[in-house]
Amino acid sequence: MTYMHEHVRIDLSREKGDPDCLLDEFDHIAGELRDLSSRGLRRMVDMSCRGMGRDYGYIDRLEEETGIEILVSAGFYKEPFLPEEVYSSGEKELAKLLIGDIENGAEGSPRKARIIGEIGSSLNTMTDAEQKVFRAAAAAHGETGIPVSTHTTLGTLGYEQVQLLKKLGVEPGKLIIGHLDLADDLDLIFRVLDEGVYVEFDTIGKIKYLPEERRVAFIRECCSQGYSGQILLSMDITRRSHLKANGGIGYAYLPDVFLPLLVEAGVSDSNITDMLERNPAALLGEVV
Repeated sequence: MTYMHEHVRIDLSREKGDPDCLLDEFDHIAGELRDLSSRGLRRMVDMSCRGMGRDYGYIDRLEEETGIEILVSAGFYKEPFLPEEVYSSGEKELAKLLIGDIENGAEGSPRKARIIGEIGSSLNTMTDAEQKVFRAAAAAHGETGIPVSTHTTLGTLGYEQVQLLKKLGVEPGKLIIGHLDLADDLDLIFRVLDEGVYVEFDTIGKIKYLPEERRVAFIRECCSQGYSGQILLSMDITRRSHLKANGGIGYAYLPDVFLPLLVEAGVSDSNITDMLERNPAALLGEVV
């Protein structure tokens, strides 16, 4: 299994004015990931990019202690979380930074990013700075060919993101639209899938935003209509309070709770294998 949109360290606490948004409790996270390894999780993609508190030394230690491979990303998030270089640099300079993360490793680390993201738009709008990031990300994709993964705020502008990135040359089969389940709009999900891109159900367990039965129903309908080859699953753990030790659902909620709900709803084992194994492998350029 591969979780395609996670965070093992992220810091949005200053902008949000909330210490819960500093996720850095190494021992708790390592314990959860060791437990997840016994359930079949072999890999996750950490989407904490520039300006989000990423720490590659922390990730190195986490891999060593858990045996789970953690892939890293290259990107700039969305306003108000963008680092200063987004405002002070042109899109060509930003693209060079991303390409450097991909080809050489970032910030002195030998870790090379395997995905561009998460790049995001704001609620119902895409600011000038966010558009600059999207153009830079598309240029980096054109140079490297690696996948692009987006953030939609509460599922808004997912279709518009597809149109913009395709216009900028991003291959549909290398494009992931994130958080689209939060739009609570199955017609929109189908519309985006029909563009040939991946849709990521990556807020699993966050029932504050969408009841779990709606996610299950959406995934069941997508699979029944033949789209299982374009669906990805993840949880987007971002807060200390999401961890099991702090009373949250924890990283293992997906296999322990959500997958049984899918099976009960009639989603086949083959569909689940598509979403958690075959699709991530295809996106990452591996033999399926």
